[in-house]
Amino acid sequence: MAAGECSAEELTQSCLDRIAEREEAVGAWIYLDPELALAQARALDAKKKASDPLGTLHGLPVGLKDIFDTADMPTECGSAYYEGRRPIEDSTTAALLRRAGAVILGKTVTTEWALSAPGKTANPHDPSRTPGGSSSGSAAAVADQMTPLAIGTQTGGSMIRPASFCGVFGYKPTFGSISRRGVSMLARRLDTIGVYGRTADDLALIGDALMVHDPEDWDMLANPGRDLTGAMAEGLLDSFKFAFVRTPAWDQGEPDMTSALEAFVKGLGDVVQDVTLEGVFDDIVNTHKTVIHANVATFLGEAAEKAPEKMRPETHGRVDEGKAISAVDYIRALGLAEAQGQALDRLFDLYDVILTPSAAGQAPQDLSITGNPAFNGMWTLLGVPAVSVPLLTGADGMPIGVQVVGRCGDDARVLRAAKWLWERYGGKENNVVEGPEWRP
Repeated sequence: MAAGECSAEELTQSCLDRIAEREEAVGAWIYLDPELALAQARALDAKKKASDPLGTLHGLPVGLKDIFDTADMPTECGSAYYEGRRPIEDSTTAALLRRAGAVILGKTVTTEWALSAPGKTANPHDPSRTPGGSSSGSAAAVADQMTPLAIGTQTGGSMIRPASFCGVFGYKPTFGSISRRGVSMLARRLDTIGVYGRTADDLALIGDALMVHDPEDWDMLANPGRDLTGAMAEGLLDSFKFAFVRTPAWDQGEPDMTSALEAFVKGLGDVVQDVTLEGVFDDIVNTHKTVIHANVATFLGEAAEKAPEKMRPETHGRVDEGKAISAVDYIRALGLAEAQGQALDRLFDLYDVILTPSAAGQAPQDLSITGNPAFNGMWTLLGVPAVSVPLLTGADGMPIGVQVVGRCGDDARVLRAAKWLWERYGGKENNVVEGPEWRP
């Protein structure tokens, strides 16, 4: 059914019906209370009937990664350490979603502590393949049409890579755009809240609802709001100046990804130029690795010591790796990241956005891993906005995303470029598994 033709309760019920049909195969949800979801929807319908002011997300169901605190649902962070944990108040993100009129359907599956040990989720396009991680359930739920929108986070490649593997739009905003109060911390220097949707306009809509300054997150930008929806409504630019950047991780790309992306870029013609990054970027993959592991040791070290039996070996290994990093090496990595950010800013004086891989290739046929993050971590480290657009197909018919990256704070341009690419070279909604006809 078209937008505006159904009530919040009807839309929520259609999502719940889809989940009931597909959850056994996909495993996107760790907590779901249908009656709680429907009660939220009915309250919103009553509000509309009373002619009360409605929020920008009125009646839209949203999946919330299981690291966000909610007062009416458990938050377990994919970890036995937090089994049965029930917060007493909402995270800022959950509160803003409710204020905007969204229906929080439930909690989506995350890897343990939003790190690397996978949960139960399978790729909706092929259940033998990983959906990526750590925002595995959120990406899979949108791809399988269980919900039109979902929230995730990225510390390495946890938004962009699952978007690529599952064939949906995934948006990692500029660092500091969305409050992390009430969200399980993994790496303060890197953690970024992001969103999944079916179009670039979806991303702008929910992004605007969440980009509200919160003084309780010390790393937030003073004025994160950018009127993304308004920018999208202005129409698309006649042309963009794209820089095609292979990144220092290019040799880790799979042949079907690299050949498909190079062919796609060639087809864009004169609007794109092949650009080689300055030498300061040569070791950026390891720079990000140093920063994330040092932070992981800080934030998960206590849990690893207090209850080692409640932490999976993969996570223990990441904590131990972080403990081995010296303060000197950590400070050196932060300094190098600052230099890399300055060099990247010079590139954006010449080009509107960067085109680069979203992932190394198709989703691997292995549910015990989440895929190679080498094409994502550098952009997280530098805090820049990025969108994965489901434009390519691999050798096995699985989706592969193209990543659009922009200057810090230039989120609107990145989203407009993503929309421009989709409208010209995507052309149809082939990025989701066949399902119901509703649209947000």
